[in-house]
Amino acid sequence: MSLKRALCAATALTLVTASGALADGHAKELTIAIVNNGHMINMQKVAEAYTEETGVQLNWVSLEEGVLREQVTSDTATGGGQYDVINIGMQEAPIWGAAGWIEPLEFGADYDVDDILPAMRAGLSHEGTLYAAPFYGESSMVMYRKDLADAAGVTIADNDSWENVKAAAAAMHDPENGVYGACLRGKPGWGDNGAFITTVANSFGAAWFDAEMRPQLDSPEWNEAVTFYVDLLQSYGPPGSEGNSFNEILALYNEDKCGLWIDATIAASFLENPNVAYAQSPNAGNPVGANWLWAWAMAVPTGTDTTAEATAFIEWATSKAYVEAVGNHPDFGWDSVPTGQRASTYEIPEFQAVAKFAEAELAAINSAAPEATDLKPYVGVQFVAIPEFPQIGTAFGQEMAAALSGAKSVEDALAAAQSAADAIMQEAGYY
Repeated sequence: MSLKRALCAATALTLVTASGALADGHAKELTIAIVNNGHMINMQKVAEAYTEETGVQLNWVSLEEGVLREQVTSDTATGGGQYDVINIGMQEAPIWGAAGWIEPLEFGADYDVDDILPAMRAGLSHEGTLYAAPFYGESSMVMYRKDLADAAGVTIADNDSWENVKAAAAAMHDPENGVYGACLRGKPGWGDNGAFITTVANSFGAAWFDAEMRPQLDSPEWNEAVTFYVDLLQSYGPPGSEGNSFNEILALYNEDKCGLWIDATIAASFLENPNVAYAQSPNAGNPVGANWLWAWAMAVPTGTDTTAEATAFIEWATSKAYVEAVGNHPDFGWDSVPTGQRASTYEIPEFQAVAKFAEAELAAINSAAPEATDLKPYVGVQFVAIPEFPQIGTAFGQEMAAALSGAKSVEDALAAAQSAADAIMQEAGYY
């Protein structure tokens, strides 16, 4: 299918809306807040054809992950109307939908909402209503340099033990030649270091809260998990790890400076070294929560006065036709399409031919376990699906960065995080 035909197929509603807007001489504009990750940056180029076809002007605000969350949350909660389309994820979508901060999404039959992977659709819905559409979805997995592992005589298996992963990192660690054994998130933030550390803690048998929603950050399991994480990065990570998030580590990896990286599966789309291999996330004995589940999705805040146009844009940007548009785009190709959102993407022959990570990515997404359990009595893997979690997770992330940098002991950092979480939960009236 040509790009023009793909756009036409995906934007029938938009064409009607845009034609009406253009007929009276007033072309619509949309201001779109996006996270500054690769697929979102690519969308700005692909969407030039959308503007050409529809007349809708697109104004992009590209922000670092933590800044995006702050600005979008503030504007959406107050009905500020600064943005017409926003990037949010699974932590926000159900809560904001229930609060009336974002619009429910309804698309035409051609959109094929049933093609969205069940885990993504469920995580972006509230009481069965979709409030955000996934632009791309992800779990987490191990991405490692197989050539370095082979040379060091080590292997990394699916769901390997953390001790074996640490041994592999040690064996590949060669700082004199600019190679660091393990590159992991250390930048403070509930979606940055907090996301990764929580998956480690989950696998060690820790949980954020008990059944009465009392914080548990002072537990032996949290201490063991964070001590392991800090030691791993201090011993075998790059200098300044407390400042590294997704984009910083991606740059390091593509400069051949990392032996292994455990992070979002979507990173595999942007890795340039041909020797990368993949494995399911490591574990410390607990089968629940070793890999996260997330989607960067698009939603319409209730403060916008262009709801119809914003919804139509999201329908196009998260459609099958958009995937085809990226795959056939002269600047990108099938190894650059957004993944983790639709089952049909994994059935495209051109994608299968270039995406050696696809099987591992899909297995990770399908095995993620966000549901509440006896051990983890709340929804979420690397986050907790309650309104108070961003505030708690932000405080936690700052303390963990302090522990990683050596400014605080693990015990003191966890004690401070526990105190902050307890105060926030008490103020919210949980107990």
